Amino acid sequence: MPSYTAPLRDMRFVMFEVLDAERELKAIPRYAEVDRETIDAVMEEGARFASQVAFPLNSVGDIEGCTFHGDGIVTTPTGFKEAYKQFVDAGWPSLSCDPTYGGQGLPVLLNNRLYEMLNSANQAWLMYSGLSHSAYECLMTFGTEQQKNTYLPKLVSGQWSGTMCLTEAQCGTDLGMMKTRAEPIADGAYALTGTKIFISAGEHDVTENILHLVLARLPDAPAGTRGISLFLVPKFLPDQNGEIGERNAIKAGSIEHKMGIHGNATCVINLDGAKGWLIGEAHKGLAAMFVMMNSARLGVGMQSLGLAEVSLQNAVAYARDRIQGRSVKGATQPERAADPIIVHPDVRRMLLTCKAYTEGGRALATYIALLTDREQAHPDPKVRAEADELVAFLTPVVKAFITDNTFETTNLALQVYGGHGYIREWGMEQYVRDARINMIYEGTNGIQALDLLGRKVLHDQGAKLKLFGGLVREFIGAEMSNPAMQEFIVPLAELGEQVAKLSTEIAMKSLADPDEASAAATPYLRVVGHLVYAWLWARMARVALDKLDSGDDFYKAKLATARFYFSKLLPETAFQLQAARAGAKPLMELDAALF
Repeated sequence: MPSYTAPLRDMRFVMFEVLDAERELKAIPRYAEVDRETIDAVMEEGARFASQVAFPLNSVGDIEGCTFHGDGIVTTPTGFKEAYKQFVDAGWPSLSCDPTYGGQGLPVLLNNRLYEMLNSANQAWLMYSGLSHSAYECLMTFGTEQQKNTYLPKLVSGQWSGTMCLTEAQCGTDLGMMKTRAEPIADGAYALTGTKIFISAGEHDVTENILHLVLARLPDAPAGTRGISLFLVPKFLPDQNGEIGERNAIKAGSIEHKMGIHGNATCVINLDGAKGWLIGEAHKGLAAMFVMMNSARLGVGMQSLGLAEVSLQNAVAYARDRIQGRSVKGATQPERAADPIIVHPDVRRMLLTCKAYTEGGRALATYIALLTDREQAHPDPKVRAEADELVAFLTPVVKAFITDNTFETTNLALQVYGGHGYIREWGMEQYVRDARINMIYEGTNGIQALDLLGRKVLHDQGAKLKLFGGLVREFIGAEMSNPAMQEFIVPLAELGEQVAKLSTEIAMKSLADPDEASAAATPYLRVVGHLVYAWLWARMARVALDKLDSGDDFYKAKLATARFYFSKLLPETAFQLQAARAGAKPLMELDAALF
């Protein structure tokens, strides 16, 4: 059986030593009283809940799965409902929500750290509340006062949960082909009819009510994505007191039988004249939904980061204990029949790859959470605007780069175990299966790559890229004269120049052939992802260098991992740069009939 201990030491390192989060938060009035002691106390209690309550149910959920009983009734695995009640009773769902609606008003940064721990412990279980926070953000931005007052207190407390209903059988990413329709009825409500598929936590017994945010078309809707509206469709209609009332005509028709995340009910949802209310303006539902979707994309990055950490921890523990063969330099533990496999260079390669990608992902996820706090609450509008641009630029990187790297991490962690990794009782094969979905939902990673290159770089003539590049150049300028930093600064500077040059090349080529940008998008995202990680790893190395003489071996390990990343993983960019420059012809010249 696997185990899990929250990596609080590394979380604190990133927050306080690299990102100087305590100072950052002091500059935001609503967080001015949030000190390090408060953050530490919340994290320690979150770590306890993750390891003692959520984690023991992870394998239970994988083995049992969810059960569809017919007539829209779905039950969750043993213990899930009870653990969720503990989660609500402890106030965890409300951590970073607005106090106006019962939230605790703590930073997104802190909520981000909690969610990493809970995703390590049990991704499938956390998904029952995961989209609730995204629904909360959508309603906070686009909901009417009546909608906010009716629904937000129940979402914030965790008493009710939320879902996102986009996908239909005939359309996934291409929402312009969506068929679900909404007809106006009395009192400003609408009757929605249609079928949605792949709805995470679409039906369950964990909360008393489920708030479905549903995309649909009004009768006068223009064709394509310009004709999509967003509706709030509760499982149970609230009564006059805002409590559970009449059952709405929205039900699960079945649950999917999936490769992973068995503990979460992925549902087919049927709407048969279900009553709903418009969120935001008619025909502008995608703008409202993108608030929820972008939040969910950041959440998916957190799901993968959690899986990477728990996979890494168990692979390291196994490699230290498992004896197999002798070190080529001679026995390291001659009193035993063989040496532990962690002495072998190739096992070290796998473990360090896992470690570098996991700790790099943690730095990125923590940084974007801090940016979100700036974006939402900083008193300076210029700071808020810049943070908004950076969050937009980095969101596809968080979603795609972290999830791609985590799938490699979980595979390598399984490989460390050898044949035992392929066996269910060790738990590693579940992490591989669970991690695979994160590369697919909330927009496949190919879609994230198109979003990064097309919408976030080419669309604004590289403004967001230049903003981020300015942060990289500022760090390079500050450290270029430091001899100890040359092994990090020189490759970082070279990669920054390569990204700028590549972006210009693709922009020019795509003017003549739009396929050029599409063909380059995925390798382009890998290159940009490495630029982001290289910047963060260089910053972490800088802190570690300063504290090498502290006597704390943590800094030695951090510096060694940074050196591994720069020497063994960053060189991937050479291949990806060449692949991006190869253009569309190698992809498009083969006739489709000849595949």
